[in-house]
Amino acid sequence: MGLLDGRWVTDGGLETDLIFNHGIDLPSFAAFPLLDGADGTALLGRYYADYATIARAAGAGLLLETPTWRANSAWGSGLGYDEASLDRVNREAVALIRAVLAGADVQGSRVSGCIGPRGDGYIAAGGDADEAAEFHLPQVRSLADAGADLVHAMTMAEPAEAIGVVRAARSVGVPVSISFTVETDGRLPDGSLLVDAIRAVDAAAPADFYGLNCAHPTHILPALDDEPWQERLTFFRPNASTLSHAELDQMEELDAGDLPLLVSATRELLARLPGVTVGGCCGTDSRHVAALWGTAAGPH
Repeated sequence: MGLLDGRWVTDGGLETDLIFNHGIDLPSFAAFPLLDGADGTALLGRYYADYATIARAAGAGLLLETPTWRANSAWGSGLGYDEASLDRVNREAVALIRAVLAGADVQGSRVSGCIGPRGDGYIAAGGDADEAAEFHLPQVRSLADAGADLVHAMTMAEPAEAIGVVRAARSVGVPVSISFTVETDGRLPDGSLLVDAIRAVDAAAPADFYGLNCAHPTHILPALDDEPWQERLTFFRPNASTLSHAELDQMEELDAGDLPLLVSATRELLARLPGVTVGGCCGTDSRHVAALWGTAAGPH
C-alpha cells in the first residue's frame, strides 16, 4: 500500500480558526509559538482532535499537518527564534501530531510536516531554486528527523521555490508534496497556469504529490482541463471564501463563506479529481471539513 493510498481526512484553516474562532493572537500569522506553552499545546491538541472525529465518522484515514507553516528562519527570526529553537519547535510539532494520532482510533494515520513559503504566500516575488533548497533544508531536516511521514509545502506561488523544497526533501530522503495556490482566474500569483507550474517542477525535481490550497474551488475549476497531469493532484485544501487573496488580506472579520456553495463546488471538483485528500484552508474549521466529508463535526 502506498503512502497516501485510500481516503484521507486532513485538517482545516488552523491559523484563521485560532484567530477568529478562539481569539488567539498569532503575530506574523504563526501558530508554532503556541507549542512553547502548556495552554497553547493543549489548544492545538483539541483543534486536531476534532478532525479525528471526522475521520472516524467518514471511515477514512487521518493525515494531520504540523502547525509549522511559519516555522522557518525568515519568519521565526522576527519572533525571537534562532536556528536551534526552530529545530526544537519543528520536532515538537511532529511529536504533538504523533500523540494526537496515537489516540485517534482511525483507519490509518500520517504526519505531514508543513512547510510554508519564505515570503508572503500570495505574492510571487521571484526566486532561485538552489537558494530555496538551501533556505528550506533546515526545516525539512528537522521535520524528517522527527519522524514526519512526508513534508508538504503549501501556498506555493511559483515553481522555483517549490523546486527548492523538493530538492531539500530529496537530500534527506523524505517524501514531499507541493501545493500551489491560485488566484480567482485559476492562475498562480506569478501568472502561470497550474499545469505549467506542475510540469516545471516535474522537469526539474519531481515531487511525490501535488495539491492545491488557499483558494475556493470555484477559482480552481478553471485551471482543470481533464488531461492526465491532473492525476498528480493529491491534496485539496480550499478557502471558505470566494474573495480574492488581496481582498482577504484586507479583512478584519472572518469570511466563513457560503457553506452550501463550498460543498457543491467541491463535489464538482471531486468528480474530476476523485482521489484527492480533502481538508480546508483559510476561513475553514472542522465544521466546514465535516460538511465536505458529509459527516457531523466534532465539538468546536
